[in-house]
Amino acid sequence: MKLRLFAGVSALVVTAGLSACSSSSDASDDGSTAIDVWLMRDSVSERFQKDFVKSFQAAHPDIRVKVQIQEWDGIGEKVTAALASSDAPDVIETGNTQVAQFARSGGLLDLSDKVGELGGKDWLKGLAEPGAYEGKQYGIPYYAANRVVIYRTDLFEKAGVDPAAIKTRDQWTAATEKLDAGDTQGIYLPGQNWYTLAGFVWDEGGDLAVESGGRWKGSLDTPEAVRGMEFYKKLQALGRGPKDSDEANPPQTDVMAKGRVAQIISSPGGANTVVENNPALKDKLGFFPIPGKTAGTPGAVFTGGSDLVIPTASAKQDAAYTFVKELTGDTWQKKLAVAMSYVPNKTTLAGAVASDPGASAMAVGAAEGHATPNTPGWAAVEAKNPIKDYLTAVLTGGDARKEAAKASEAITTAMNAGT
Repeated sequence: MKLRLFAGVSALVVTAGLSACSSSSDASDDGSTAIDVWLMRDSVSERFQKDFVKSFQAAHPDIRVKVQIQEWDGIGEKVTAALASSDAPDVIETGNTQVAQFARSGGLLDLSDKVGELGGKDWLKGLAEPGAYEGKQYGIPYYAANRVVIYRTDLFEKAGVDPAAIKTRDQWTAATEKLDAGDTQGIYLPGQNWYTLAGFVWDEGGDLAVESGGRWKGSLDTPEAVRGMEFYKKLQALGRGPKDSDEANPPQTDVMAKGRVAQIISSPGGANTVVENNPALKDKLGFFPIPGKTAGTPGAVFTGGSDLVIPTASAKQDAAYTFVKELTGDTWQKKLAVAMSYVPNKTTLAGAVASDPGASAMAVGAAEGHATPNTPGWAAVEAKNPIKDYLTAVLTGGDARKEAAKASEAITTAMNAGT
């Protein structure tokens, strides 16, 4: 799943001087192999993309690259149709949690034998695990982004709270209690921020759903998952976030910009939106990783981002693989991380963003990154999202165990509806 960091803009096709249609021929006029690549809107800047394509074609003069920018809305259906056709592109960027649904159709090339040479032992598990399906690797990690704590440096200083000293969840809640005074909210945490809940569930050793005997079952009613919910409830009470809406309704960055909110949980890009809405907060925002239960381990986070896949229908798989290998290799991963404030695809490359406060905080959390259950059936859960209803029910007085049982049953039904 792509963790949305940017606002959409009008349709634009960026190419390397060539057509942006789907595959139509194996070679261009100069005898080189032409590959078609689908990349997603706003995943990378136009400048980065052009720099990479120019460098790639200089290093590989026998390969010509045609890039078409795709929109996130409706991309699942478009990719599904392309994979079933005889005219699929050669490389496709896909949200990390979408890989399973495309792999199930048999439309993706199995790249398991390439994992070693691509440095797979160091991949972020939140990208690598959902890029695999039934024991085979189809998606190659491209980039990652995850949530961190964005905080008001002036409010922390006024309350006498040192953010550098916050290493555990207990220290975090103690600091937030101190910040939550007068007209200042210790934290603005909307009641239906279910990705944040998932992190707390994972911290406790639980999960959203588990597989047994080929059947998936919702697991929010396990003791571990319920403890995650109890922590969420405790933290959410240290502010005035609504109990019946998520971080987009109203946009939590708007709330932070307009009011005295000490903290929000967001991707680092949210800080830019806060400052855009209230320029007076420039240089008054900082970042730290979501704390874990112990000082030595950061909090678990949902890893959003993208993988690159190669369709089985591609007639130019060798050239496509060369493109994927280069873009996901160490050299361009470091450049991508710096250019876009992303987390690189390998834990060994975290130092590339050391000078970027938001990205470096993300990189720490990314080491404990997770993904949603790796099965095509998870899309049906997100479509109805009983987890949001569960959160609201508990935060408005419902019994956590009883409400968790209801939510788990709804998750089970949704995940197995098509089996």
